[in-house]
Amino acid sequence: MNPLEALHLSLPLIQAPMAGVSTPDMAAAVSNAGALGSIAVGAVEAPAAREMIASVRARTARPFNVNLFVHSPAQARPDVEARWLTALKPLFAQFGGAPPATLREIYRSFAVDDAMLGLVVEARPAVVSFHFGLPEAWRIATLKAAGCILFASVTSLAEALAARAAGIDMLVAQGFEAGGHRGVFDPDAPDDRLGAMALTRLLVEQAGLPVIAAGGIMDGRGVRAALDLGAVAAQLGTAFIGCPESSADAAYRAALFGPAAAHTAMTRAISGRPARCLPNRFVGWGAETDLTPPDYPIAYDAGKALHQLAKAHGESGYGAQWAGQGAPLARALPAAELVDRIRTEMDEGEY
Repeated sequence: MNPLEALHLSLPLIQAPMAGVSTPDMAAAVSNAGALGSIAVGAVEAPAAREMIASVRARTARPFNVNLFVHSPAQARPDVEARWLTALKPLFAQFGGAPPATLREIYRSFAVDDAMLGLVVEARPAVVSFHFGLPEAWRIATLKAAGCILFASVTSLAEALAARAAGIDMLVAQGFEAGGHRGVFDPDAPDDRLGAMALTRLLVEQAGLPVIAAGGIMDGRGVRAALDLGAVAAQLGTAFIGCPESSADAAYRAALFGPAAAHTAMTRAISGRPARCLPNRFVGWGAETDLTPPDYPIAYDAGKALHQLAKAHGESGYGAQWAGQGAPLARALPAAELVDRIRTEMDEGEY
């Protein structure tokens, strides 16, 4: 049985949980419109996550997804971090500042976050999804015992088979086109960079679990194509950035609806992990440096500090403006209206 059937969605559509973009307002609007809304709590501590979940519940009685980061905890590498901070000095200096003296692991991985586990078990969201890897078996068993349906982002058949063996219910097939952080379990391992079409078909045929297609899908035609490939649903992230409910700032929105949308790039410079975003000054700097960044999310501590300093001086070119290759198709519509538009596009009979 497709676990999504238990959620009684009227549209096989999932709004991707993009940290820093998706909000409780967006998740609730999407769920109320008949799809599956999502929030990402990997970038906050358990108390803030509790508030976010409560905020969604105050706005909808429908199911929604809570997304967690399951990266390997960062390893401090003082020499690497010192070289990185030295290289960043000229970028900070142009705004009259200096990089932090030291860098911190700003996000705690769910792999070791017992407080977050306790909160999620208490909240019992309909869906819990994992990005960057899989938690230990006992954590998965605890969430399943709480009645949560479990999704995991995967980028290869090997990752998909590992997710199946771990007890995951559904796979999110993240193609290389997708915006935001690449969900590879090991960012230092070889990456075949499979596109959403090839990966979805491969997993449908060989992974043995229901598949949700993700990457480059922006409208009803894309959703229908994903279903034709054998996926049970499609996950869209970049499509929702332009919605008024998203937390993207004015500069991010301007870049999304400008020429930069046609030239997204994968970079490690911002956070330490490969992530697809709109090209900007930081991405350009990262392409020119041959330095290895500190581990995720230690590198992100520096990236966020640089962005805040630059933004205070009117420069938005150092922010994390995540977007996938479908960005030129983005639409500035309220989330519920976008869901309805996608539904109409799927039903137009042009497939």
